[in-house]
Amino acid sequence: MGVDNEVLLAFYQRLFPFKPLFQWLNHAQVPTKDFTHRELAFTLQNDAYLRYQSFPSHEAFKKEVLRLAPSRFEIGPVYSANPRDRKTLRKASFRPLEKELVFDIDLTDYDGIRTCCSKTDICEKCWKFVVFAVKVVDKALREDFGFRHILWVYSGRRGAHAWVSDKQARQLGDQERRAIATYLEVVRGGGSGPGGKKPLDLRRPLHPSVARSLDILKDSFKGDILDEQEPWLEAEGAERLLARLPDSGGLRETLRKRWAAQPGRRSFQKWSDIDVVAKTCTGLNTKDLQAAKQDLVLEYSYPRLDAEVSKHLNHLLKSPFCIHPGTGRVCVPMDATEIDSFNPFTVPTVHDLLKQVDAWQAANQSQPESADHPTIPDHDKTSLKPYVDLFKQHVDAILADELQQKKRKAEGSLDF
Repeated sequence: MGVDNEVLLAFYQRLFPFKPLFQWLNHAQVPTKDFTHRELAFTLQNDAYLRYQSFPSHEAFKKEVLRLAPSRFEIGPVYSANPRDRKTLRKASFRPLEKELVFDIDLTDYDGIRTCCSKTDICEKCWKFVVFAVKVVDKALREDFGFRHILWVYSGRRGAHAWVSDKQARQLGDQERRAIATYLEVVRGGGSGPGGKKPLDLRRPLHPSVARSLDILKDSFKGDILDEQEPWLEAEGAERLLARLPDSGGLRETLRKRWAAQPGRRSFQKWSDIDVVAKTCTGLNTKDLQAAKQDLVLEYSYPRLDAEVSKHLNHLLKSPFCIHPGTGRVCVPMDATEIDSFNPFTVPTVHDLLKQVDAWQAANQSQPESADHPTIPDHDKTSLKPYVDLFKQHVDAILADELQQKKRKAEGSLDF
């Protein structure tokens, strides 16, 4: 079912959480330059792309969205001047100052290792790659960098975005962003690993962050990767596995013969065969074998980030709560602590939500809004409510933190 102008307009009018989104970008209740100098870009339904839009308030922003009914809009950086005035300014006077640190996970980067789907298709099996990525990246951002305000958002079809709103993260320059992205880029989507140009070959001992990631991933490897994806069931996959193992003690050739004699042997059985056969191989370095097996777990399950999205301060990214034009699903926030239970196929579509509002209105006609029955936001009448509530909790934590920082700064300025 397509998402036409009328449907989009109804969604923006009745359901889109404009005020919480404003507070999230503004970091305060009253408009500041964090919002008024923020670039927003609209993609219209005729594919026209309007960049460098900015607004003095969330009311003005909402009014323009209702006028244009964009198919989506993207969020950019806070500039040194109002983006609308850029053509009247000298180039040096108009530059990006800050923006959330962002990360993009897209399942098309896993096409070299997922066997269930490819391109824009997804299923519950390959969605688990996104689950792994959220767990690993969220843990690294919190424990290795000390970030606290991390919002994960479902992209509407086949991926997820992370937005880090800590003040220290927002003020990072391109060089620092590039360093963080590189730090997390152990496996590249189109480079090393299965389907890439070369096998993963990590230094030992493993970096503490990589070792921690391995601990997170290894328990799910057998069930979610070997059982469900079956990467080594066919001969081509089996040869790819063999190429990752040490070529000493006759290990590869013994395994190759064993599997040729039992062509239906499944991936998890071949994984177990490695240790069984290794015990019979003389001259095999067990440390090399252990390292190879660890690298295989990481190659098939470690996050594959679109690192270019993270490296540049002026990169724009789709806003939370937009509608995906292909699926009609809302780009809703996800709780990283409950990511195992997040199901992208149960995320509400815009058509479902509008029906839910109408159904609620029909069922509650006998209770007109009054002091005893105050106005209920339309999104609270639908299955969008828990996602908006999660977003509001995230925003409230940012606002409280920003207020606390301002108080500490003010108290410090009074010290002599």
